[in-house]
Amino acid sequence: MKKIILFIAMIFSAVLVNAQSKTVVDIAKNSGNHTILVRAIVAADLAESLEGKGPFTVFAPTNEAFENLPKGALNKLLEEENKQKLRGILKYHVVPGKIDAAAVVAAVKEGKDKAVLTTVQGAELTAMLEGNNVVLIDAAGNKAKVTATDLNGSNGVVHVIDKVLMPKARK
Repeated sequence: MKKIILFIAMIFSAVLVNAQSKTVVDIAKNSGNHTILVRAIVAADLAESLEGKGPFTVFAPTNEAFENLPKGALNKLLEEENKQKLRGILKYHVVPGKIDAAAVVAAVKEGKDKAVLTTVQGAELTAMLEGNNVVLIDAAGNKAKVTATDLNGSNGVVHVIDKVLMPKARK
């Protein structure tokens, strides 16, 4: 009986270690709803950075969010000559630090109904509450709703959003 309990404990420990060792990129890779995001991360040469120490908070657009970009925009962004633009857009979805959903909501409430988040791209996103939903507002005023929260990884947290956020075009 002791051997069975020990064996179960070893399996449980291995599962916990494996779950805690997944990076924010691994979380996206293991999601059927983020295959386009993963493809974009690879095309922009950001996988290694996002698999690094972090911590990162990633607002991860779904496949549907990418598919709702204007016709041809995604394919154009994935072209080699647009790598820097794609990098900028993807980095606009990442905030330094590990900010869970409760911290986002608390920051919004502390900030008189909004919180400004500075992304690793250097621009700002505004978080607000609409009813019980957190929404992010990009530089153009477009809104993305957070649809799933607190997907924790070893180097940060992922929150799923329903739109691709766009930074201001740099001149």
